[in-house]
Amino acid sequence: MSGPPDLAVRRAEVADAESIGQLLHDFNSEFDDPTPGPSALAERVRQLLAEGEITVLLGGVGPDGLVVLRFRPAIWTEALECYVAELYVVPDRRGHGLGRALMEAAIEFAHREGADHMDLGTSEEDVAARGLYESLGFSNREGKPDGPINYFYERAL
Repeated sequence: MSGPPDLAVRRAEVADAESIGQLLHDFNSEFDDPTPGPSALAERVRQLLAEGEITVLLGGVGPDGLVVLRFRPAIWTEALECYVAELYVVPDRRGHGLGRALMEAAIEFAHREGADHMDLGTSEEDVAARGLYESLGFSNREGKPDGPINYFYERAL
């Protein structure tokens, strides 16, 4: 994973936890979602990275963006499924190709890890993200282009 420095993508290490925690905090803060704060997020990320529960790809020099991946065994095949838990690019770097670079690297990484399926959720209002995902071949239609619309549901427990 490489490219020009402002679009370079690399796999995060445990030592990157503070940067990841800050980016995740900024992401939730930007959208008025709750956050435990950068330090608490960094500690959780440190734990999840060390245990191999998440993979984080960082993009840009800052780093200026990230994609968080979670893998799980598939039911229908012997392969893995990959869930894109988070994709975030800092506001002043949006529209310059970093989100695309992160997603392309994520797709390539997931394929190399043995995944044969990738899924994600996003808001109806996030037109830019939806456009990016659709341009990369993601669909919100079940099974075929004219299939029924897929819905993603969530609930706090």
